[in-house]
Amino acid sequence: MDLGIRGKRALVCAASKGLGRGCAEALAEAGVALVLNARGAEALEATADAIRQKFGVPVTTVAADITTEAGRAEVLAAAGDVDILVTNAGGPPPGMWSDWDRDDFIRALDANMLTPIALMKALLPGMIARGWGRVVNITSASVRSPVPILGLSNSARAGLTGYVAGTSRQVAPFGVIINNLLPGIHDTDRAESLDRGVMAAEGVSMEEARKARMQTIPARRYGQPSEFGAACAFLASQHAAFMVGQNILLDGGAFNATM
Repeated sequence: MDLGIRGKRALVCAASKGLGRGCAEALAEAGVALVLNARGAEALEATADAIRQKFGVPVTTVAADITTEAGRAEVLAAAGDVDILVTNAGGPPPGMWSDWDRDDFIRALDANMLTPIALMKALLPGMIARGWGRVVNITSASVRSPVPILGLSNSARAGLTGYVAGTSRQVAPFGVIINNLLPGIHDTDRAESLDRGVMAAEGVSMEEARKARMQTIPARRYGQPSEFGAACAFLASQHAAFMVGQNILLDGGAFNATM
């Protein structure tokens, strides 16, 4: 399928690996020029080089912490006019309700709610002026089905979801479409970190921890970043113009509901 976005320009955050890289590669395959951001310069440059060689699209890199005001300013200055924004940031650490204080919540909000909002506020006016734009926020399946040990993530991402619900409907008349992608467990560093937590807590091997988690997923496997990226590219495409403010689960069927 031709996604109709060849020649567009996209900013993809946390793009050096995992789900962010999956999204960047899928957009590059569709002919989109990329601005990639991540904190680690070495991994970011390696990803950018691989994408340039495989897909032949222009790739600009900005190694900066997107969750800080200075980092966002650097990224936005390099990005220029962006047609497609993919927001993404690593989730806060797991724990118990009794573990977290105000500073923990502020950090979670900065990374997983306030940063995507700040990026949208910066880039939506240009999209509106040009009469076309796409925003895909990578949130979490915990928005639909909260994970007890991920209370910080549950809270911050739910706040972003509420913001998008209203904002997406305000900008849709101008050809700007905002949707959220809600990943379940994918084969990324985040999944490995959570599995290592299970290893430590239960005294099991990594293989045993992964196998146990897979049994909770009807698909009986972890998702792949390439699968996630394909869904992201579709939401960024011309074909998603009538999808407004949706929360799309990619979780292998783990969330058990009829709607």
